[in-house]
Amino acid sequence: MNSANLWQALPIPAIALDSEDRIKTVNGPAEGFLNRSVKTVTGTELAQLIQLEGDVSSATGRVRRTMAPLTLHDSGLRVGTAPAIRCDVHFSPLDEGVLVLISPQEIAGRLDRARSSRTAARSAIGMAEMLAHEIKNPLAGITGAAQLLSMNLSGEDIEMTDLIVEESRRIVKLLEQVEQFGNLRPPEHRPVNLHDVLDRARRSALVGFASHVSIREAYDPSLPSTWADPDQLLQVFLNLLKNAAQVAQTDGTITIRTFYELSLRVRHPDGTDAAVPLQVEIIDDGPGIPPELTANLFEPFVSGRENGTGLGLALVSKIVSDHDGWISVESAPGRTVFRLSLPMVPKDFKNAPQVIEE
Repeated sequence: MNSANLWQALPIPAIALDSEDRIKTVNGPAEGFLNRSVKTVTGTELAQLIQLEGDVSSATGRVRRTMAPLTLHDSGLRVGTAPAIRCDVHFSPLDEGVLVLISPQEIAGRLDRARSSRTAARSAIGMAEMLAHEIKNPLAGITGAAQLLSMNLSGEDIEMTDLIVEESRRIVKLLEQVEQFGNLRPPEHRPVNLHDVLDRARRSALVGFASHVSIREAYDPSLPSTWADPDQLLQVFLNLLKNAAQVAQTDGTITIRTFYELSLRVRHPDGTDAAVPLQVEIIDDGPGIPPELTANLFEPFVSGRENGTGLGLALVSKIVSDHDGWISVESAPGRTVFRLSLPMVPKDFKNAPQVIEE
């Protein structure tokens, strides 16, 4: 492997600086991290692009003086006006300049939480699915018995039997949602245009559950196709839009944003990993998710809404996992972001036609 290939193979953002802290070059993950191409950042002072606790120039100056590596652990780093994230930032002497390696802790932490949530979801769903069928049968008997009793009752007694019937039916509906996980077929992967599926979801939402809000698009038109089942992907987007619409105020705004981030990868159970560079964000301006729920939001039966089943996001997590992607959430009052990361079409899929979803 030559040096150019090795440079691009680095899994974390890498930035080479000259003797005056101007950028000489960056690798692919750094382009995604900075959200700029190597051509546009070359010659720019690093301090103009990022803000770092401990100061970039102080760190690079020390490395040049001592000719020894320096690592700033758990430092706050901000790219432009984006929120600061925690990173380990490594500085090493390189010829007359400095090599900067950035290890975002936030990305690693979100990946770990996503993997844990998917594992917990599968375990809980598997047990619930086994119980669902057995529970539905006695519930049908309870409902029928209550209806028979009500034929010879009046007043408050009828109200009680009606309550039994109503609650039994609600439980049956919940169990049917649980069974939906087991009935979900494996995805039929093919090249899919993300924006076409998003447009289908947006149009459906606006004439139904999201008619009281506006939906804004912030698409990256150069985004390549993903490798997915378009129907299951549509279900994911509809669920996320419905969640956003349910918490949004009248005249609120939901934003659908797409972009490319090369640095993100997911690790499979067999130890291999794969890139998930295609990003979709569903952003609402609602009140936010309680902090105590955020870490477990994709687990079954966890819901932030009164009378919520907590199964919609668990289903989303399962579908995303089946697509070798991952999903995360960041929430604060006035801004909640569900971020979906998906793979591109495999390189060995030759001459793949792009599927247009109408």
